[in-house]
Amino acid sequence: MEPYRIDIMTLFPDSMSRVLGESIIGRAEKKGAVEINCVQIRDFTENKQMQVDDYPYGGGWGLVMMAQPLKSCLDHIMSTAGGRRTRVIYMSPQGRPFNQEVAKRLKRDYDHLVLVCGHYEGVDERFIEECVDEEISLGDFVLTGGEIAAMAVADCVCRMVPGVLADEECYTGESHWDGLLEYPQYTRPEVWEGRAVPPELLTGDHEKVRLWRRKKQLERTLDKRPDMFEKLEFSSKEDKRLVGEIEYERLPERLKLRFEPRRAEEADIGALLEILEQAKEYLRSSGVDQWQEGYPNREAIMADIAAGRGWAFEHEGEIAGYECVSMEPEPCYLEIEGRWLTEGENYAVIHRAMAAGKFRHTSLSREMFSLAEDLAAGMGKQSVRVDTHRDNRAMNRLCGKLGYKFCGVVDLSSVDPAHDSLRNAYEKLI
Repeated sequence: MEPYRIDIMTLFPDSMSRVLGESIIGRAEKKGAVEINCVQIRDFTENKQMQVDDYPYGGGWGLVMMAQPLKSCLDHIMSTAGGRRTRVIYMSPQGRPFNQEVAKRLKRDYDHLVLVCGHYEGVDERFIEECVDEEISLGDFVLTGGEIAAMAVADCVCRMVPGVLADEECYTGESHWDGLLEYPQYTRPEVWEGRAVPPELLTGDHEKVRLWRRKKQLERTLDKRPDMFEKLEFSSKEDKRLVGEIEYERLPERLKLRFEPRRAEEADIGALLEILEQAKEYLRSSGVDQWQEGYPNREAIMADIAAGRGWAFEHEGEIAGYECVSMEPEPCYLEIEGRWLTEGENYAVIHRAMAAGKFRHTSLSREMFSLAEDLAAGMGKQSVRVDTHRDNRAMNRLCGKLGYKFCGVVDLSSVDPAHDSLRNAYEKLI
């Protein structure tokens, strides 16, 4: 098999050859895995002065590389390319930003790259129009020439050629290969300057090491390159679980509390009524005219419990909150100033969701909604509906965060008498 070939058109071939001829790429070239030729553009001029540049038409500062030497140099290279799949690339600050995906494409689709290094104020546009297949940039900055950029592209592409590195994993596990940054690396000694190697790497358990490294890749990308992290689409259950672990570990302590749902019992009524009074006081102090006229009450909660609709949430044996999840259609929802997302009566409803004061501003409210959605899905419901007072900013905000769509306004005067019985109505498809 012929080596992967890269020709670099440059004014400084000796300097580039010395750099590219060292280390891994140099050894790979000696083994015949790659072939890198640095071609002097001046050798193809048509005047005695070996001139490659001239003043630009229209005036301006600086000089521009002439089209003729560039085209003659390229013709010479192509005359020895044979039937290779060739891509001519001009290293330009106006080009497409270079990244790992571009490198993969170049390695996959071509076995011969010609990298054109510009200088001065650029090159004659006619050469670009006539001969260049694409322009590539290292980033949003300007260099004195294209040599540094060309060496970066050559190095990045060559390391993916079979035989250049010892094993494929040498590059597939590194930063940017799959959209993630590389995990941290450690070597001897085990403790340096008071900093120890992570214990997971000392276990000898290959699976633990693999999971630790994958998690660190996710963490590093999230912290150092949030722009890359936002573009990731996690298809594996493992990655989703690891991301969940990272998100949980970074929560404030108050949001790390775990709540266990169970069906409420009559014996819970004392604790539930205490939580209800705390919820009413919270609404009252917040200026929300909701649950202030005797509703909900003991009878409503006992009816929930009797019907199996009442759910208590416990934290370390203490009842932290309560909600009613009803699978029956709500008569007050028949008329709405707006429009529901679904038609008919195939929906579940969240009623009387409340949290004890000490567990307010934790994950409890989210877990209540999550339980309701799981129960509704298990019963084959299309959606979950909920309503709240328009001044209950916390609840309105929570509905939006959890993906519930505002559908309009309903009147609850028949069940929740108050000076203002209108409620914002939300629905979420499940």
